Amino acid sequence: MAHGLGNTTLGFIGGGAMGEALVAGVLAAGVATDHVRVADPDEARRKLVEQNHGVTAVPAGGALLDDCDLIVLAVKPALVPVVLADLDSAKAARPLWVSIAAGVSLAGLEAGLPAGARVVRAMPNTPALVGAGAAAFAANPASSQDDRALARALFECVGVAWEANDESLLDAVTGLSGSGPAYVFVLLEALSDAGVRMGLPRDAASLLATQTVLGAAKLASETGRHPASLKDQVTSPGGTTIAGVERLEAAGFRAAIHDAVEAATRRSRELGE
Repeated sequence: MAHGLGNTTLGFIGGGAMGEALVAGVLAAGVATDHVRVADPDEARRKLVEQNHGVTAVPAGGALLDDCDLIVLAVKPALVPVVLADLDSAKAARPLWVSIAAGVSLAGLEAGLPAGARVVRAMPNTPALVGAGAAAFAANPASSQDDRALARALFECVGVAWEANDESLLDAVTGLSGSGPAYVFVLLEALSDAGVRMGLPRDAASLLATQTVLGAAKLASETGRHPASLKDQVTSPGGTTIAGVERLEAAGFRAAIHDAVEAATRRSRELGE
């Protein structure tokens, strides 16, 4: 058994970066290759997925309906209605559907599927590509507790997962963890540039900045301590760190993060309307 997926046969419509990351994650977690199918119209992409992971890849999503218990929609949002319209509606009623198409609502997904379809909408993020993703998901009323557990197990194969009790919260998830990696990359770049400005070689500055962010996040995750407590542990009275923190506060660092998450959340809502 792999993270609660058991003997579930998984299908992935879309073999792009995120779809392939999920395939790699479930295989690494112990799902057998003969329990994973991928559908992608791009022949080169199918061959690559087959070579990299040893799973069966087919041209069309309809071929997954006969034996897949859970099907992940891993296509661009604009393609979701097209993909769903091509399916046999009788067969499409059987599997659990999990969509990672940004901005496509549960109602929009249900509109393209048979009445009573079990549907989960999820928002993963790009660190799933290295098994360190953060995903949130919301299920429609037709989905059972077991269905929601399967969705959670799927995303826990590539990181952590959180179930939202209200689909509207996925916009805030998009603003925080969906867009959040970009904020961290900006921080990484700024830290590295600042190190160079202070005289460090670029390779050393980049190495130290990356490991500092990774280590700080790991420390927070593994200790479970509040970030403020961890910050206080580093900031000695009258020392170097508090001098740096004071400049961050003076420059509005904390407020800028709040504004970034708010702006991305607002944009997510706009795109979903």
